[in-house]
Amino acid sequence: MAEAEEQETGSLEESTDESEEEESEEEPKLKYERLSNGVTEILQKDAASCMTVHDKFLALGTHYGKVYLLDVQGNITQKFDVSPVKINQISLDESGEHMGVCSEDGKVQVFGLYSGEEFHETFDCPIKIIAVHPHFLRSSCKQFVTGGKKLLLFERSWMSRWKSSVLHEGEGNIRSVKWRGHLIAWANNMGVKIFDITSKQRITNVPRDDISLRPDMYPCSLCWKDSVTLIIGWGTSVKICSVKERHASEMRDLPSRYVEIVSQFETELHVSGLAPLCDQLVVLSYVKEVSEKTEREYCARPRLDIIQPLPETCEEVSSDALTVRGFQENECRDYHLEYSEGESLFYIVSPRDVVVAKERDQDDHIDWLLEKKKYEEALMAAEISQKNIKRHKILDIGLAYVNHLVEKGEYDVAARKCQKILGKNAALWEYEVYKFKEIGQLKAISPYLPRGDPVLKPLIYEMILHEFLESDYEGFATLIREWPGDLYNNSVIVQAVRDHLKKDSQNRTLLKTLAELYTYDKNYGNALEIYLTLRHKDVFQLIHKHNLFSSIKDKIVLLMDFDSEKAVDMLLDNEDKISIKKVVEELEDRPELQHVYLHKLFKRDHHKGQAYHEKQISLYAEYDRPNLLPFLRDSIHCPLEKALEICQQRNFVEETVYLLSRMGNSRSALKMIMEELHDVDKAIEFAKEQDDGELWEDLILYSIDKPPFITGLLNNIGTHVDPILLIHRIKEGMEIPNLRDSLVKILQDYNLQILLREGCKKILVADSLSLLKKMHRTQMKGVLVDEENICESCLSPVLPSDAAKPFSVVVFHCRHMFHKECLPAPSLNSPAQFCNICSAKHRGPGSAILEMKK
Repeated sequence: MAEAEEQETGSLEESTDESEEEESEEEPKLKYERLSNGVTEILQKDAASCMTVHDKFLALGTHYGKVYLLDVQGNITQKFDVSPVKINQISLDESGEHMGVCSEDGKVQVFGLYSGEEFHETFDCPIKIIAVHPHFLRSSCKQFVTGGKKLLLFERSWMSRWKSSVLHEGEGNIRSVKWRGHLIAWANNMGVKIFDITSKQRITNVPRDDISLRPDMYPCSLCWKDSVTLIIGWGTSVKICSVKERHASEMRDLPSRYVEIVSQFETELHVSGLAPLCDQLVVLSYVKEVSEKTEREYCARPRLDIIQPLPETCEEVSSDALTVRGFQENECRDYHLEYSEGESLFYIVSPRDVVVAKERDQDDHIDWLLEKKKYEEALMAAEISQKNIKRHKILDIGLAYVNHLVEKGEYDVAARKCQKILGKNAALWEYEVYKFKEIGQLKAISPYLPRGDPVLKPLIYEMILHEFLESDYEGFATLIREWPGDLYNNSVIVQAVRDHLKKDSQNRTLLKTLAELYTYDKNYGNALEIYLTLRHKDVFQLIHKHNLFSSIKDKIVLLMDFDSEKAVDMLLDNEDKISIKKVVEELEDRPELQHVYLHKLFKRDHHKGQAYHEKQISLYAEYDRPNLLPFLRDSIHCPLEKALEICQQRNFVEETVYLLSRMGNSRSALKMIMEELHDVDKAIEFAKEQDDGELWEDLILYSIDKPPFITGLLNNIGTHVDPILLIHRIKEGMEIPNLRDSLVKILQDYNLQILLREGCKKILVADSLSLLKKMHRTQMKGVLVDEENICESCLSPVLPSDAAKPFSVVVFHCRHMFHKECLPAPSLNSPAQFCNICSAKHRGPGSAILEMKK
């Protein structure tokens, strides 16, 4: 349960407050402060008996008959000496310009605070309550009620005289009254009544539940939530009543309005005051507890609860125990709860103290979160409501959060939060870095340092780099990769790395990082040297990016040893920067690398490296024989004699065969295939490629005494040489493997050839006939002849300009046109006429298709 306490030196309640309540994790809904200044002075000599609240000021009545007007800070603005005895009640109209006061000696006063009008009357009994009309300022509403043993309504007549009428009597003293609009609610010993001032009718009677309680010790609390909703608190019972209009059909002799109890529930404690708070209720409760030591009841601190009313019960939203001065001697009737509707302010009035409760705002919410060390929630709340908070700054909350995380040892989280909290404030960043340095946690904040906007002093970054260099080479290397080189003094860090390399010269991490630092410093030569030493993959990227080809002319062997594939691609892509001649010279002592380079060059362009083709023959023979034969076939620049010599020396049969055939010595090539390779299929393939009858004759002669070779020839020779030539030469009695199958295959191949020829003949005849028909259809079509056509012989228009003049035109199928007289006369041997143009061009003569005469 939260407490509303204000520590004051020498206060009486501190000496009697022996219990300590556990701190609640639930945030209170209200905040509290004592009304001080003039109120403190008043209550040191007097005791508060009643109070009423207006939006502009407060009115406080005392046991010594004084009425004080106070501002909201508790300062005294006016003082009225009304009576020598206790002021029972003060009432204000809505304008705050008229006030009614009643006292224990029967005095009643109603007067204007800023006008001369007033009403004075002294009754023969104590007047407990008074209520002026809410609109007393209006001339038609000059009314007020007072209550002692009976409830009197005072009205001013048109002659400015006051007349009174009894609204109710006979049920004991009137204890409480509240006036809202046209409705007056009051409580006596028997219950609560509501009177409609317009219709002059009493519309309800709500009886008291617990009649065992003395009404003077446990008075009824009344509160209008709005113009038709009355809240009644009496003893431990709370009722919410709604005034409703009665339907016309139900009127009869009944009042035009009736009251319905919409909610009713019991509380644990006795109610001392009520006030609305949106759809909830604020309840001031009187508390009595039993001492564990003496087992006697004593007055405990009063409670202010916020409850959510339900139809038959309620839910407690919050509950605060209030340490008011002198609570040990107070009774239930000594407490009052007044409220200001406009600002949701609640005043807890007791004889020796006035405490103000108000709804907590975002600043108060943040205060509570900070008190509970819920910094992240406080920071979030401040960011959401940054336009509404007045006492807090997001930055201050954030810094407190960072400090809290550091105190808890959550350094990484604290450093991460700095990004959001410190933002672009370079000074605060530097301050926090030094704080992390003091606790030895520079590594924690390093990943989150700003690298662009803002940029901190170079010393900050250098300090962190030195920290990593002393204890974490990998972390140091990571920062060098991630941080831009202009954040720190590069030369200082380079020197520091070199100093460490003196102790550990082979440390690859430091060497690589030093190379990166050299790159930032544009010292590419040193960087390249380190990368090559480390055989690092970034060496080629570095060369390309910074155009370091002039620096690698003497390092080609190193590059090839590191990654020959990438090195060759790079060298070939940049021939204009490093010539082929230079590369070959550099690789002279490493022929295997020289071969890799020249081979890739040959693949790209067969002619660029022609000067080295003779050299490549030996290189292929030594390091890459599978690619020798393709090279010999594709190259037109290699010397064949030299190649033949090398291949014969190394006994490369296939390569020698190719070279012999290329040099025109096909018989020697065939002989080598037969004698060295003993491969009849290869020999047959070679003979097919050369397509030389003498080779076939040599092949047959060589194979005639070798049955396996004869079988191979029989299977493959059929389409190139007449098989009869071979069969006639086979000696009788020679056993030839698979002879029958070979002969069958020869016959099948022959039949297949005959079928193919016949099929081709049929296709040829069908196509010829189809094309002939197409040509005939085309030639049978008419040909348009008009004025634009000319005679191909005399080049004048075919048709005469005078349509009446007779003419004769000859049109050939080739679309050439002539005047008949322009064509030569047909001879006796060949009466048919032909187009002179097509005949001259050997296109085939076209016979005349049309002769036009007129």
